[in-house]
Amino acid sequence: MATTTPPGVRGGGGQSETTSDGASMTHPQIMKALSGLMLGMFVAILSSTIVSNALPQIISDLGGTQSSYTWVVTAALLSMTAATPLWGKLSDLFSKKLLVQISLVIYVLGSVVAGLSQNTGTLIACRVVQGIGVGGLSALAQIVMAAMISPRERGRYSGYLGAVFAVATVGGPLLGGVITDTDWLGWRWCFYVGVPFAVIALIVLQKTLKLPVVRRDVKVDWLGAFLISGAVSLLLIWVTQAGDSYAWVSWQTWAMTGGSVALGLLFVLVESRASDPIIPLRLFRNKTISLASAASLFVGIAMFSGTVFFSQYFQLARGESPTMSGVLTIPMIGGLFVSSTVSGQVITKTGRWKAWLVAGGVLLTAGLGLLGTLRYDTPYWHIALYMALTGLGLGMMMQNLVLATQNQVAPEDLGAASSVVTFFRSLGGAVGVSALGAVMAGRVTHYVQDGLTALGPQAAALGHGGTAGGGIPDLAKLPAPFREVVESAYGHGVGDVFLYAAPFALLGLVLVVFIKEVALKSKPAADAPAASSLPAAATGAPEPAEAKA
Repeated sequence: MATTTPPGVRGGGGQSETTSDGASMTHPQIMKALSGLMLGMFVAILSSTIVSNALPQIISDLGGTQSSYTWVVTAALLSMTAATPLWGKLSDLFSKKLLVQISLVIYVLGSVVAGLSQNTGTLIACRVVQGIGVGGLSALAQIVMAAMISPRERGRYSGYLGAVFAVATVGGPLLGGVITDTDWLGWRWCFYVGVPFAVIALIVLQKTLKLPVVRRDVKVDWLGAFLISGAVSLLLIWVTQAGDSYAWVSWQTWAMTGGSVALGLLFVLVESRASDPIIPLRLFRNKTISLASAASLFVGIAMFSGTVFFSQYFQLARGESPTMSGVLTIPMIGGLFVSSTVSGQVITKTGRWKAWLVAGGVLLTAGLGLLGTLRYDTPYWHIALYMALTGLGLGMMMQNLVLATQNQVAPEDLGAASSVVTFFRSLGGAVGVSALGAVMAGRVTHYVQDGLTALGPQAAALGHGGTAGGGIPDLAKLPAPFREVVESAYGHGVGDVFLYAAPFALLGLVLVVFIKEVALKSKPAADAPAASSLPAAATGAPEPAEAKA
């Protein structure tokens, strides 16, 4: 373990920042060291959001359905979820800087091929590759920061990461909408545009990021990685197809859920016996880590449902262009930007973080509940207010759940613990998007049938109006009365999605209430003592069982 502070590492606890040669280090120097990392994070978030407003056009051009629409999003979330624990474990064994660069290369390869897709199957496969790279970038950004910066100071810089997240989240849909609406570009450039950013990030990382490399005997738990990936994949396939390809209560349901549970139990068994497990189960002996992980699961459902289904609402329920669809979501991103930045600054000054988690849970639950009232003719200023509340809640919770977890662990478990929280957030997003997408497809078809029935016998004879099986209609080709029915159906269907997501946010709030606030440490993980020398007061874990957690 390094005993000196490398360039780019900030001291904590009010001590002066120093470099490895003892010279004082300024805030601009720290930001320079983190610049490549934040650019990589920007690329990761951009890849997830840039396609959101382009998806209706992409799926239409490739002849896809609502199921395809959902899977283009879910595939990336699935691979990101499954890969996150593996990236976390690798960061405890190999150079973190090298792993970030490998993640960027994987992302670039997936993006280039995705832009060449001729059908939804190819696109979904490429999104899997993209997700593996994005999973590495998302997990490693937090891990690298934790290795460099003390928890007390980390709130400030986590706020900057949150700001980058907000910019990429609002810039992605806007950029994707403009690209899609520009005839000489087209939606394929939504996948190409992130490539130069990734290349620049690679160069900047090579020049600016300096981290100590801890040499350890490498032994990766590949069996554990396979089992957790299989369990998550089987669960998501079931959630996406249930209610469409087969009934919710059917032999397929029992087979897939049973298989997922069996693989999960095997994973627990393997991890309990592995010498170097991908997810050390002893981490969950710590109450804070367990509660933060579970809360992240529910926050993931809220976060991804917002970014995925708003594009369908504005384009299919209100007839907006992809560009305007991005513009209209600015209130949510503005709320996220403000709350993540402000909370990070205040946490650094005070060392107190729990109040922000609780307040974020309250705002997130309220925002989603109010969004549950959406209809196609809801006044926009109402929608803007509800989105702002949701964004404020997300900004207060996402980064600070990771911060609370990192404050509880020894240096050698930093990567695994950080990736656990990210894993559960991604899992919540993947399951949430899959389940809520399936629910919305069914609700839209139901509302269309009701609306056409109300128009009279001739309209009722049209049945589902082209929405059965998750089909996405072309509003421009529908006559006025039918178009209004479809717009109303999508408005009501998206409202139902948010209404179903609100209870999960409430569960996240309940969980964070029970998290015990532990004073933030004043030393970065790279300089912290080994687990065996950490007292219980420093780790926030009782003696002796949780000393290593």
